[in-house]
Amino acid sequence: MFTLASVLFCFIGTCIGIIFGAIPGLTTTMAIALFLPFTFGMEAIPAFALLLGLYCGGVYGGSITAILINTPGTPAAAATALDGYPLARQGKALEALSLATLASFIGGMFSCIVLILVAPQLAKVALSFGPPEYFAISFFGLSMVATLAADNIVKGVIAACFGLFIAMIGIDPIGGSLRFTFGTIHLIAGIDLICALIGLFAISEVFSKLETIYRDKGLGHMEQIKGKFVTLKILKANAFNFLRSSIIGTIIGIIPATGVGMANWVSYNEAKRATRHPELFGKGSYEGVAASEAANNAVTGGAMVPLLTLGVPGDTMTAILLGALMIQGLAPGPKLFIDHPEVVTGIYGMLALANFFMLAVGLGLINLFVKIIKVPAKVLMPLVLIMCFVGSYAIQNSLFDVYVTLIFGIIGYLLVKAKFPIPPILLGIILGPLIESNFRRSITMSRGDMSIFFTRPISAVFIGIALIAMVAPILREKLTAKKA
Repeated sequence: MFTLASVLFCFIGTCIGIIFGAIPGLTTTMAIALFLPFTFGMEAIPAFALLLGLYCGGVYGGSITAILINTPGTPAAAATALDGYPLARQGKALEALSLATLASFIGGMFSCIVLILVAPQLAKVALSFGPPEYFAISFFGLSMVATLAADNIVKGVIAACFGLFIAMIGIDPIGGSLRFTFGTIHLIAGIDLICALIGLFAISEVFSKLETIYRDKGLGHMEQIKGKFVTLKILKANAFNFLRSSIIGTIIGIIPATGVGMANWVSYNEAKRATRHPELFGKGSYEGVAASEAANNAVTGGAMVPLLTLGVPGDTMTAILLGALMIQGLAPGPKLFIDHPEVVTGIYGMLALANFFMLAVGLGLINLFVKIIKVPAKVLMPLVLIMCFVGSYAIQNSLFDVYVTLIFGIIGYLLVKAKFPIPPILLGIILGPLIESNFRRSITMSRGDMSIFFTRPISAVFIGIALIAMVAPILREKLTAKKA
C-alpha cells in the first residue's frame, strides 16, 4: 500500500480527477472509464490507487468552476454554485474554495471511516430497501423544491414539473415503449443529464454576461479578492453542518442508484432548514457551500460499501470500479474480505490517501484557481462557451448533444429572465427516473394497492417528512402574514 507506485498513481489519479471534474462535460465517470484500460497489467492495489484518486478528485473538482464562474463541472457541484459563486462575486473566492476543499476532505474521510468500521452492517440495511423505500427517498428529495424556491413556490413547482417532464423523454423504464422522441433516434436514450446541467447553468450564464456587455453596463467585475483561507470561526460554526452533511452523503451513497446528484441537494436543503439565516442561502452562504461539498464527497466512501460487501455498485462510477475488481480476478462480496483481506485493506488506505491528496492539491493550488476570475470577461466567456460545447460533445461524440446543450442554455436564460428558479429543473431531471420507475414497481408489487407506501415503516417516514417539508413553508408564510 505504501509502495512508490501506489502512492504515485494515487496522486496522479487525484490530479487528473480534479481536472476532469472542473471541466464541464468531462465527468468523473468518463475519467475512470478512460483510465480503466491502463490498469489491465497492474497489480490490484496500484490499480485501485489510480482509480480511487480519479474518483475522489473528480467529485471534488466540480466545485472549482462552480464557485469561480458559476459553471458546475459535475452534477455533484450544482448546489455548490448557488452560494459559492455569490461568495466569489463578493471577493471571497479564496474563502469559498478553501471551505469547499476542507468540507470535501471531511466528508470523504468520514465516509471512509464508516466504510472501514461498519460496511457489512450498513450494507445489510441498504439491501432491505425495496421499490417503495426508493420511491419515498426520491419523493423526499423532490420535496426540497419548497426550500429551493421559497421566494415563489408556484414557480418552483412549475420548474420541477418541467424537469420531471424532461426526465420522461426516451424509453419507458417499465413498459419499454418510446415517449416524446418525435421519431428521432437521438432521443431514445433521453436527455443527457450533463448536457442539461451545462446548458442550464453554464450557457445561460454566458448569455447573461453577453447581454450585459451588449448593453454596455459593464460586467460587474468581482470585488477585489480579500482575505486568505477560510477562518477557524467559520469552520467552528459549521462543525455540526459538516457532520450532518457527511452522514447524509454517506447514507445516500450506501443506497444503490441514488448517488451524488441527490446527496448534495438533500444536504443543502437540510442545511437551509436548520440554519438561523436562511435568507443568506443563494446569496453567499458559507453553510450552503459546506453542506453541498461535505455531502457529495461523503458519497464516495458510502458507495463503496455495497460494492465491496455485496457486489452492488452504488452509482455509475462504482459500476466501473466493479468492472475493475473483475479485471483483477476479484469477486466482490463477503468472500473478498476472507480470501483477499490485503486488497480490501489496500482499497481502504488508497481511498483515505486520495482524500489527503485532494486536500493538499486543492489548498496548494488555490491561488492558481482564483486567477481564473481575473481573466477579462471578453476572453473568459468565449473560453467557457468552447469548454461547454467540447465537454457536451465528448459525452457521446455526438453533435446532437451540443444542440441539446445550446437549447437548454436558451431555456435557462429565458427562465432566469422570467425569474424561475433553475435548481428545481435539475432536481426533477435527476429524481424523475427514480420516482417513476420505483412508483410503478411498487404499484405492480402491491397489485394497485397504494397503501404499500404507508404500511412499510421506512417509506412511511420519508413520505411523512416530505409532506411536512412541502406544507411547512406555506403555513409559515400564512402565519407571518397573519401576525403582520
